[in-house]
Amino acid sequence: MQSAAGVRRYLLVFIASGAFSGYAPVASGTVGTMVAVPLAVPASWLSDWSAGAYALVLGAIVMLACWVAGQAERIFGEHDSRRIVIDEIVGYLVAVALLPASGVTLAAGFVLFRAFDVAKPFPASWFDRNLPGGAGVVLDDVVAGLYTNAVLRVFLAAGWLV
Repeated sequence: MQSAAGVRRYLLVFIASGAFSGYAPVASGTVGTMVAVPLAVPASWLSDWSAGAYALVLGAIVMLACWVAGQAERIFGEHDSRRIVIDEIVGYLVAVALLPASGVTLAAGFVLFRAFDVAKPFPASWFDRNLPGGAGVVLDDVVAGLYTNAVLRVFLAAGWLV
């Protein structure tokens, strides 16, 4: 029988690693982002029902992700471990927030988000370098998601996506 502390640790690692997708031997951030893609569809149902409710839920998820990432850092003993991919999951949900959940939009969001996440344009790079703990892990991905969302909106307005 496992102790309560062991169960807590297991659940934190499970969530922080995106159902253990962060343990992928290569490109764990990309694999973690793949976990987020199917989550975007039911998220879009919530956004269709109420944009305000979606924003509140997404904000709560961002705060929870910061806490979980900080706890996982302590468990793994390193800042922004490659095994922590909850930041990619949350960043991708920001990237496609309040947008149509078509296959083309979700795929374009995936590619753009990964590009922005790797490039870390300001202020993402600042958050990554200067914020300690889980906030530093997660908020650079939130910024990458915001950049992605803005570009997707331009593409949708131009008729390049459906």
